[in-house]
Amino acid sequence: MRLTAAEVAAAAGGAVIAGDPATVFAWFTNDSRAIAAGPGPGACFVALRDHRDGHDFVDLAFGAGAAGAIVREVPARLVHATGRALVRVADPAHALTAVATAGRRRLEHLQVVAITGSTGKTSTKDLTAAAVGAGLVVHANPESFNNEIGLPLTVLGADDLTEVLVTEMGARFAGNIAELCAIARPSIGVVTNIGLAHAEHLGGPEGVLAVKGELLEALPANGLAIIDGDDWVTPKLVARTHAPVMRCGSGPGVDVRLTRCALDDQLRAAIVVKTPWGTVTTRLGVRGQHQATNALFAIAVAGSLGVTPDLIAAGLAAASGSRWRLELERRADGVTVLNDVYNANPTSMAAALHALAALPVTGRRIAVLGDMLELGTHAGAAHASVGELAGRLGLDVIIGVGDGGAAITAAAAGAVPTLLDCADAAAALGALLTFVKPGDGVLLKASRAVGLEVVTSGLLGSETVSRA
Repeated sequence: MRLTAAEVAAAAGGAVIAGDPATVFAWFTNDSRAIAAGPGPGACFVALRDHRDGHDFVDLAFGAGAAGAIVREVPARLVHATGRALVRVADPAHALTAVATAGRRRLEHLQVVAITGSTGKTSTKDLTAAAVGAGLVVHANPESFNNEIGLPLTVLGADDLTEVLVTEMGARFAGNIAELCAIARPSIGVVTNIGLAHAEHLGGPEGVLAVKGELLEALPANGLAIIDGDDWVTPKLVARTHAPVMRCGSGPGVDVRLTRCALDDQLRAAIVVKTPWGTVTTRLGVRGQHQATNALFAIAVAGSLGVTPDLIAAGLAAASGSRWRLELERRADGVTVLNDVYNANPTSMAAALHALAALPVTGRRIAVLGDMLELGTHAGAAHASVGELAGRLGLDVIIGVGDGGAAITAAAAGAVPTLLDCADAAAALGALLTFVKPGDGVLLKASRAVGLEVVTSGLLGSETVSRA
């Protein structure tokens, strides 16, 4: 979205205190490292203060080619930066929200899709962007840009040519989704499921339901709510919206129905889906049987926007997922690694374990599993359920990481032959390197803070790797 420094200042209630007010900002970022490799010139660096102060990186942003910056503090060295426009505001984070809100008003032609849920948001976003993008001009958030910073940056990434904006909305506290909807003003809302992710802060499943339902309440009466018709909360979600409802699932009475799903040896699902617009038959470009459900939501969005079944099928086949989500990599010695370390909750953990169980290997199936965080009082039962599932699926080895990992191995005792407990990711790597053999399949899964990417790097870093 192209905005002048003067327009940014007006929207944010600030002032241009250096450079030319006519300077055009073509895109916005809060990461100075992204500017050199970004989509082109005209970057506006937003100096946010979080665990690090963005003002410490303004010089780096300018050195990388930023056209200007939104700042609160104005050191003298920045005022004299040749050719750089500085917009001074009271609070850069609030300014980002205000600019995105104003920018959204400039793009009234946009169809905005918002996706939320306890699990599957990012994968559904990726699949939706691919399916819709096969027939329309789409802009979507990168990776998991789904909060009060990521969503405004996503909105500002759209331009006059964008027909559909696909956004992802996360929440850790009540009101978060409503606030994001006020910025993006979605006309199509997708709720993937209601589970225990962030239950500690949201108040259990009912609290999660209340917050995710904020999206459906924000939809206009002529919009569209897309939900899982097989989910226990379906009636409660329907009651939260004045918009028409489209149900997806495999059971009776749904509008978009999965009639066939079969995994190949790369864990990609071949699906057949009956829809109001015709049958979609394709093989997904992402891995795991659970992705078939995510694809139903993508098909519902794309079909409702007029994309034909054949184009939807082609888009889904070409879709690629975001990093660290069931990435399948094979070492030269035949060890297969399922890298799913981005995050974890009970639903996504179960999906990953099912993927490991379906993985064709000649050796053992080994799961390196760590804590699932922010579950509050549900944590004990949730970790135990993972260990019990691992036993039912016939896994050979579990390496538990942290307290949550120990709870998983304890619940798997007697059902999984080999159980190891490790204090942290580094210890898990050491144990795994002495344990893994050619032909084994290894799943890596935990909440992001556990840092299992250390295990991924150590397991794959010194080996020749093929990516399936």
